[in-house]
Amino acid sequence: MTELNQQTTYDDNNIFAKMLDGDIPYHKVYEDDKTLAFMDIMPQAEGHVLVIPKQKAVDLADLEPEYAAAVLMTSKKVMQAQRQVFEREGVIQMQLNGSQAGQTVFHYHVHLIPSSIHELGRHAVTQADNSDLADIAQKLLAVIDA
Repeated sequence: MTELNQQTTYDDNNIFAKMLDGDIPYHKVYEDDKTLAFMDIMPQAEGHVLVIPKQKAVDLADLEPEYAAAVLMTSKKVMQAQRQVFEREGVIQMQLNGSQAGQTVFHYHVHLIPSSIHELGRHAVTQADNSDLADIAQKLLAVIDA
C-alpha cells in the first residue's frame, strides 16, 4: 500500500495567493468579487486561461459552495469569450485535485483551454511570450465586457 501525499493545508505563499495579494503580475481576463481569471504563462494551447476563487482552498473538497458556483459562472463567461476570439467550439475544461492527479499549484483552479484533445500540448513545458499573453488577455477581456 502506498502512502498518500495529500496536500491538506493551504500555503499562503503559493503563486496564486501571491497574485491575489498583488505581489506577482498577471494578465487578467476577468475579475469579480469571488473569482479571478488570467492567462496561464505555461499554456497547453493558445488562449489557455486559469480561473481561481478568491478563497483559500487547496482543492474542490475545500471550496465553499458560493465560490464553487462563482468559479463555474466565471468559467462560462471565459469559455464564451474563448469561442468567439479563437473562432472554435472546442474548449477543454480541466481541474486537477492533488499531486497524484497532476495538480502543481495547491490553490483550487480550473484550466480553460481552447483546443482539442489531439492538439493539446504538455502543461508547464514552455513559457509563453509575455506580450502575446497580454494581447490575448485584452481580446478576451473586451469580449467579456461587451
